[in-house]
Amino acid sequence: MKQDIVISIIELLGTFAFAISGIRHAAAKHFDWFGGYICGVAVAIGGGTMRDVMLGTTPFWMTTPVYLICTAVALLTVVFFGRWMEPLKNAWFVFDTLGLALFTIAGIQKSLAFGQPFWVAIIMGCITGSAGGVIRDVLLNNEPVIFHKEIYAMACVLGGIAYWALIEMGLPVELTAVISFFITCAIRFLAVRYHISLPTLKGEGKES
Repeated sequence: MKQDIVISIIELLGTFAFAISGIRHAAAKHFDWFGGYICGVAVAIGGGTMRDVMLGTTPFWMTTPVYLICTAVALLTVVFFGRWMEPLKNAWFVFDTLGLALFTIAGIQKSLAFGQPFWVAIIMGCITGSAGGVIRDVLLNNEPVIFHKEIYAMACVLGGIAYWALIEMGLPVELTAVISFFITCAIRFLAVRYHISLPTLKGEGKES
């Protein structure tokens, strides 16, 4: 029961953080309020929906309207406080990273709760954290961040491995979640700050 409460809190915080990110991206494209809300919903529930479908359970946002309400609150936050958020350099990046880390942990914990092995849980955490961003970028007609050479999905994977290692060391679930959250965020922040990236594939030329 305690772990279910932790998962719900993490998913709620992740929903708000990802929704803020998606809505700010939509604002940059001059979408209207409804379009911004749709982008916020897509990025906030997309990864979790894919995870729950693969786990064979009802998608988390269909069990309670709180996640859709949370996205509406995120929309109003951007609408009414956007000009105060605007001077914050790369504010969308911060919210995107927070959502990435929060949803990665939620995906891992829920997968483990469904009896999946850790290697599956890490993949599910990666999907939960990064798939929403792919849906957002497709809706906004941008190249998905996950396909860039900058560290994105790999931050989820490394954060998931850290979660597994900490659990194996016998740390409580709550402390493990907090440490893994900061590790995932730190990897993403440091990778962008110091331009750390994976090697790119070398092709012979563009397809005709």
